[in-house]
Amino acid sequence: MNDVLQVIRSHRSIRKFKPVPLTNEQIDAIVEASQMAPSSMHMQPFSIIGVTNPKLLEKIAKRSNNPPVGECGYFFIFCADLYRILAAGDPARQAAMKRNLGSTYVFQTAVLCAGLALQNANVAAESMGLGAVMIGGVTEALPELDEWLELPEFVIPLCGLAVGVPDESPEQKPRLPRSAVFFENRYDPDVKAAIDDYDRQIADYYGSRLFNRRKANWSGKLTAILGQKLPVDMYTKYVRHKGFYLVE
Repeated sequence: MNDVLQVIRSHRSIRKFKPVPLTNEQIDAIVEASQMAPSSMHMQPFSIIGVTNPKLLEKIAKRSNNPPVGECGYFFIFCADLYRILAAGDPARQAAMKRNLGSTYVFQTAVLCAGLALQNANVAAESMGLGAVMIGGVTEALPELDEWLELPEFVIPLCGLAVGVPDESPEQKPRLPRSAVFFENRYDPDVKAAIDDYDRQIADYYGSRLFNRRKANWSGKLTAILGQKLPVDMYTKYVRHKGFYLVE
């Protein structure tokens, strides 16, 4: 197995960090790795905001209920960014450009490309012996987060990445069995048995890990979350306010 595959297969989310800031060289390497991610039409529709202001980090950590935001060596926020394309365009075409940029198709492209850049950053950090955790909870700080970061139209924060020197060594969480994820030629909806087996595996994992033991499984946890009222209306309203109408 080569080194890249070994890093990917060894992934664990790290939520406790030593009070050691990242070096400029480490930050540059992570950003450069992000920029090398593939991108549809070479659009590169994402931006990365490094947050270093202690008060701002404290606010984001509190609103997202994620202490690692303020305790890591460096905190990145990955954004879908289509403003840059609009700003570079011919003013005479901006009305037409906005119609296209606001579409579901282009929005999906921007989110996908930002996600690829985020994963590159995570792998780059882990390849240097650093720990990292992706924090989707930064969206809990919306819409204020948008104001704190002074984001223009067509720029939306998607996920944070806390990176630093690990101060824990958690067990690796089991993944879904391949039979429930990988198919050839057609989708196979008969996945219930595989999920039942996986639920038992996850229940054993939660019940035996060294810290934060609990009684839970994969499907039960997710169906409970998705079965309650989520703030989707607020988020949809925010996304549309930023210029995306999310219909074709």
